[in-house]
Amino acid sequence: METTSSAVAQAPAAEDGEPVPSARRTVDGYLRAPFPWYGLDEAFTGRRWLMQVGQAAAGAVEHGSVGHGDEPSVRSEYTAGSDHEAKEKFAVVVTVAANPVRRSADGTGLLEATSVSSAAWLAGVGLLSFTWPGQMDHSLRDDWLDQQTETAWVLADDLAGEDWSTLSLPVDGVPTPFHYRESEFGWVLAGSTAAGVHVGAYGRGMSAYGLGFAVVKDIAAYQA
Repeated sequence: METTSSAVAQAPAAEDGEPVPSARRTVDGYLRAPFPWYGLDEAFTGRRWLMQVGQAAAGAVEHGSVGHGDEPSVRSEYTAGSDHEAKEKFAVVVTVAANPVRRSADGTGLLEATSVSSAAWLAGVGLLSFTWPGQMDHSLRDDWLDQQTETAWVLADDLAGEDWSTLSLPVDGVPTPFHYRESEFGWVLAGSTAAGVHVGAYGRGMSAYGLGFAVVKDIAAYQA
C-alpha cells in the first residue's frame, strides 16, 4: 500500500519521539477522506482521540486511525501483569479505503489494491509502534521493529493461517466476522464493512471480545 505517511497507524511523533498530544492534532485530513471513518460504537463511553491519516503520493487520503481509552506510550518496560499494563487500556480503530488495483499518479505503474490484509497489517504495525521488549537496548529497537514489521506483513498476508482465529463483532449493529490474533503485546483484528471500507483494530488492556464498531457520525468529536 503506497502512502506518504509510511503506513504506520500510530500517533504522530514530536521531535523528542513522544506521541503528539491529541489537542495538537487536527481533523482536517479526516475531513478530506472520500470514505466513512469507523470507531467504537456508542457502547464505549470513554475518551476518544485523533491519531493520523495516511495519504497516497497524489495526496488522497487512503487510511487513518482513531483512538479510544488511554493514549498509549511506547512500552520499553513491558512485563505481563505489571502496574503499567493495568493502567494503559486502549483500542485503536484503523479505517482503510477499499481500493482496487489502480494506476499511480504519474501513470508509470500500478498501486496495490487494498484488502482486509491491508487493515490487518496496519493494525499489526500500529501495535508494534507502541511496544518493544523489555531488556532490549534502545539502540536495537529500530532493527527489532523492522523485523517485526516484516512478520506483521507475513501474518496479514495469511489470514487463513493458524495464527488467526475468527471473531464475530457488530459493525453498525450487524454481526460481522473478523480475523483475530493475540500476542504478548496486545491483540489485532481485521474485517470488512458493508460501507466499502476495511476495518482493523489493535489494543491492549481492553478486551476485543466486547467491542462493536460503527460509522463515526462526527469525527470532530475525536478532537476534543
